[in-house]
Amino acid sequence: MKNVSPEPVPVPEDAQEERRGPVAVPAAAPSRARRLFLEALSEHLTGTRVVFRTEDGRHEVGRGEAVAAVVRVRRERFFERALAQGNLGLGESFMDGDWEVEQGTLEGLLEALLRARLDHKLAGNPGVALKVLALQLLNGLRGRQWAHVQRHYDVGDDLFELFLDRSLVYSCAYLVKEDDSIETMQEQKLDRICRKLDLAPGERLLDIGCGFGGLLIHAASRFGVTGVGITTSARHAAKGMERVRAAGLDGRVTLELRDHRTVEGRFDKVVSVGMMEHLPRGEYARYFERIAAVLAPEGRGLVHTIGCNAERNRHDPFIQKYVFPGSGQPKLSEMAAECERHGLAILDVENMVRHYAHTARRWLDRFRERAHLLDPKRYDASFRRMWEYYLCCCIAGARASDGALYQVLFARDYAAEMPLHRV
Repeated sequence: MKNVSPEPVPVPEDAQEERRGPVAVPAAAPSRARRLFLEALSEHLTGTRVVFRTEDGRHEVGRGEAVAAVVRVRRERFFERALAQGNLGLGESFMDGDWEVEQGTLEGLLEALLRARLDHKLAGNPGVALKVLALQLLNGLRGRQWAHVQRHYDVGDDLFELFLDRSLVYSCAYLVKEDDSIETMQEQKLDRICRKLDLAPGERLLDIGCGFGGLLIHAASRFGVTGVGITTSARHAAKGMERVRAAGLDGRVTLELRDHRTVEGRFDKVVSVGMMEHLPRGEYARYFERIAAVLAPEGRGLVHTIGCNAERNRHDPFIQKYVFPGSGQPKLSEMAAECERHGLAILDVENMVRHYAHTARRWLDRFRERAHLLDPKRYDASFRRMWEYYLCCCIAGARASDGALYQVLFARDYAAEMPLHRV
């Protein structure tokens, strides 16, 4: 396929004098993929419009008063990549600089495309679906010439320190006021979890997948508990213990290098934040079995996880390839089934997904402001565009996808006191 901007054909010097005026270089003809892509958006994009600027013109699609974005398409292959590979093609072509948002925002564009539900609508149109399938097959037969080899970046603490709050909590925060900072939002989330668990001084708290220990430090310093955190990351355990000692909690909070399958002992409360979505489905039963096994008879537990709010859990190929390989989105029905199977009485379920949009917005703003501080040898331009695209996907997904962010609160005792009101 030709690029939209072909290089001019050089004219031999001895032939230049025979010219009779400038030689025009014809623009590349619109590709079949472009026509199909624009036709699909024109039909299904409602409530807003998007403008695509190519070498040969301006193409406005959708129906609505507002323009969500003006997109400058630098390479014609963008259209085929988007149709053939969905969000993976969109993301990789953004990483490669095939397109740019000139007006509006990247996250706004992605939200508009998500709301259009093109994947479902195109699949329901046999004629269009066959054309897209033909492009996908052609893309595969070409040897996936535009697909990236799996990248193995040495992602370090410097990246996360760039955009996370000072507690280095890498999970959905909780918004109370529109102007809340990410520090305030994370503190509100941690405090709310502690109050949902009804933590009391002297209780023992287990944190499964504790990260750098932010929740345990908060719980020990504000609610008087002692805590044990487990993580499979040696780096998290070591740096987390440094943070524990700096907070003056050495002896009250301990981080251990182990996974959930080896958990033993007895705890008054158990919490797990941002852990379950990284487990394979076959591990869900053992995860809840271990929680139930160590939870005291009158204890409470809480699982906080990215989830799926639909019958079928579709994994996003871009996120799977570049950000969280092997991750999943547990369905509420799966979590409820495991609670039932292991004698855990559900007290409350809350879907906080809209708070994730505000959380990711804070992360994205910080990343954009500070990305220039990253070492370009470790984080090249393609990586920085990848991370920006990922955070934009988080915002758009929290606003317009079937994703969820569940907090499931449960007790070991079916006759346990159940609060009349949610915290």
